Amino acid sequence: MGNETGNMKHAGRGRLIALEGIDGSGKSTQAAYLCGQLKREGICCCHTMEPTDSPIGALIRQILRGEMKTDNRVIAGLFVADRLDHLLNAENGIAAKVESGMTVVSDRYYFSSYAYNSVDMPMDWVIKANEPSSKILRPALNVFIDIEPDVALERIAKNRVRQELFETKARLELVRENYRKAFRLLADEERCVVIDGNRPEEEIAGSVWEAVRDCIFESMYPDALTEV
Repeated sequence: MGNETGNMKHAGRGRLIALEGIDGSGKSTQAAYLCGQLKREGICCCHTMEPTDSPIGALIRQILRGEMKTDNRVIAGLFVADRLDHLLNAENGIAAKVESGMTVVSDRYYFSSYAYNSVDMPMDWVIKANEPSSKILRPALNVFIDIEPDVALERIAKNRVRQELFETKARLELVRENYRKAFRLLADEERCVVIDGNRPEEEIAGSVWEAVRDCIFESMYPDALTEV
């Protein structure tokens, strides 16, 4: 695609693009790659992630590192609270950025309230916990980077000083299956593109860009914003 795509009529419309995947899938790296590509196409965008730098986000990180013990429902509630603030914050909120015409790339959006410590919770509770966010702002596109847990653990070991307590093969496989189930239950399958994440980063980036390019420039999906 040439530089002229950045000037197409859809380029100025704000959207939320969510990259999902288990730990080790490379979603943060791919989100950064995607933002770089969008900017080269002349699209105003930003990369955002959870947990945030808020006090709630700091508390979540302490729990995930094993520095603080808590109940599964507590951490799920904390993730929901952090997400809602991240969406609605007057200064840096995702919803305001999208409304202003910016494309926001988020590496983990819907399911952080259960993706780790909360995987043992009933799925209907998980879906209910995610409903407030989806009623405020639904992603124009969910890109699910699907990766085998063995490959994910190899990448985690290679790129991290230490593994989190919950990063085991069995746990990652359960999270992987829960992602797929949640997309179905949220009736978001038509907005979800599954990418093979077992390949080299550059190949994954090409597939991610192809899916996002179709979403943005060919208007395959409806506007992301929904009424509260």
